[in-house]
Amino acid sequence: MDIEELRKYCLAKKGTTESFPFDNDTLVFKINKKIFCMADLRDRLRITLKCRPDKPIEYMEEFDEVIPGYHMNKNHWNTVDLNGTLVDSFIIDMIDNSYELVKKSLTKKERELFKN
Repeated sequence: MDIEELRKYCLAKKGTTESFPFDNDTLVFKINKKIFCMADLRDRLRITLKCRPDKPIEYMEEFDEVIPGYHMNKNHWNTVDLNGTLVDSFIIDMIDNSYELVKKSLTKKERELFKN
């Protein structure tokens, strides 16, 4: 998955916005002002995604491309190196899970705005 595929996929999710709130190298995707994906655009593409608390260690043990979430709570976020070795379907599943976890954290009223 490259940056254009990532952007297209994330922006297709209802209510998603993109911005560069931190610097010119970190593209952030949000749902209702809450981050669900951050893309590090420096040397090689890496994304940071929210995950269930039971998943970070499991993913890190199984995949060398998955490390603790950079600058994020290590119990809830993973950083994934998109160097081409992980299959796109796995990356898409991780993005979907991150989006859904963040969407669930919204108030009931906010969630109503983003029903699929």
